[in-house]
Amino acid sequence: MVVSSSNSYSTNKNQALNFAKNNENEFKLKRLRQNGQIQIYQSSYRGSYSNIIRDSLRNAALGRKVLLVQLMKGGVRQGINNAQKLCNNLKWIRSANSYDQYDPEDILNDKNLSNLINNSVRELWDYCKKELLTGEYDQVILDEIFLAIEMNIIKTDDLISTLENRFISGDVILTGTSIPKNFLLMADQITELRS
Repeated sequence: MVVSSSNSYSTNKNQALNFAKNNENEFKLKRLRQNGQIQIYQSSYRGSYSNIIRDSLRNAALGRKVLLVQLMKGGVRQGINNAQKLCNNLKWIRSANSYDQYDPEDILNDKNLSNLINNSVRELWDYCKKELLTGEYDQVILDEIFLAIEMNIIKTDDLISTLENRFISGDVILTGTSIPKNFLLMADQITELRS
């Protein structure tokens, strides 16, 4: 369970400013990085993150801006342009095309279909990178991002670089079944979900 107070974070990147005094009468504006925690949720099977989705709804209802992105889930042909808004503060996006929508054999036998799905996931990841770097959300959840890394759709170095350069005062939550060691070392909190 993710517990946080909406009052403990700055509401936008403009509040993370500090005035450093150069000499007696001169002040220089300096931006401070205010990064929240990196939290990793690991489970032995897919589809076990309903508590994270529940907590994202609760946080949105409490006034925090939340971005919930399900990179590897689909079935509703949603995509970036058809994101769902809930509680006025939760933006929920699923991939426009995903592995869940098609028979696995069809994907293996059809290179165009495989490319279409991978491009949908990459498009969603590019959107997530932009949001992590701008700091518009108090909480960003990247569901099953480690599966996208395992399938080589998203590069490990790209995710690491984005996390290191993010500007978000709240938490970034990453989920997956198989977590690379370098992410375990980056994490502030690691939770293993058991059935």
